[in-house]
Amino acid sequence: MLEGLRIIEIEGLGPAPFACMLLADLGADVIVVHRKNGRPAPGMPECSLIDRGKRSIELDLKSADDVAALKKLIIRSEVLIEGFRPGVMERLGLGPDDLAAVNPDLVYGRMTGWGQTGPRAQTAGHDLNYVSVSGAAWYASNCGEAPFTPPTLVGDIGGGALYLVAGILAGVMAARSGRGGTVVDAAIVDGSAHMMNLLMALAQTGGLSMTRGQSLLDGPHWSRTYACADGGFISVQCLEPKFYAELLARLELSQDPDFTTQFDKPQWPRQTALLAGIFARQSRSHWEQLFAGSDACVAPTLSPVEAMAEPHMAARNIWQQIDGALQAAPAPRFSTRPDAAPGDIPVRGQHTEEILDWWDAD
Repeated sequence: MLEGLRIIEIEGLGPAPFACMLLADLGADVIVVHRKNGRPAPGMPECSLIDRGKRSIELDLKSADDVAALKKLIIRSEVLIEGFRPGVMERLGLGPDDLAAVNPDLVYGRMTGWGQTGPRAQTAGHDLNYVSVSGAAWYASNCGEAPFTPPTLVGDIGGGALYLVAGILAGVMAARSGRGGTVVDAAIVDGSAHMMNLLMALAQTGGLSMTRGQSLLDGPHWSRTYACADGGFISVQCLEPKFYAELLARLELSQDPDFTTQFDKPQWPRQTALLAGIFARQSRSHWEQLFAGSDACVAPTLSPVEAMAEPHMAARNIWQQIDGALQAAPAPRFSTRPDAAPGDIPVRGQHTEEILDWWDAD
């Protein structure tokens, strides 16, 4: 769907390379500029699946010749994406003003945690810090427990990479319509706070409280995960009364006076304790079978390896094991295109000569 869109990615960590992987999954030609003679960041593999579908070139951005070579490539590209602290690219002579001079239509994507401006802009941080300050971590646990979101999903990926992708595509549309290039300031604190607007809509109707454990999605017995007898977990979230009725019916609790009230907040802690005791009596597979095919809104909590074998996930071929790397298939899907397969993972610098030859072809 993005065939013909050329993107230059400056090697970084976390949300920026993830955003570029997503754009590559969608068909963009992504050239990742790896550090010449560099090594992956600690904990990252030599060939990272986040680089799948990209081409790799090695350049030394402290070398005047290599910076000149990069600028030559920028002339023939529509997007550049970087994820450094504010000011780093400017010190390399590769800031927005520098590159606008060689390509005024360039969409310059900047991925940071705190944004390009503000009191925290120059300070270090990580995913959990950004979503904590933005408010996105506030409801990220059961009441009485310390908030903790799934690592990287809410901040780096949700509030960061996906907002960067949306900004890049909006910028490309504007540039292609003749409105010139732009700088996309994608900050995780901005995006993760923006995602909270769905919950803020609930606050307008009284469905969300600023007190943890008192809202429709973080307080009730019918909206949480329960431990099972075998150490597995089962998720329950039957918001609508008809789905709640189905939950009770499957558990043979329809006539139990302890559960007849669904929205009585003072009863939620006691109802939660009772359900916890019930789910703890049987294995996760028992509950999976009991609720199979029902509208009770009950589902197992699976690891990625378990998810690969789950019938629905397997039918959609979502999780795949390719060359020893467990990875999820490209998303979303399009009616006019076959389902995309994950692209090949390049070796660092694999396409350097190919790309240099392409530069010189003109």
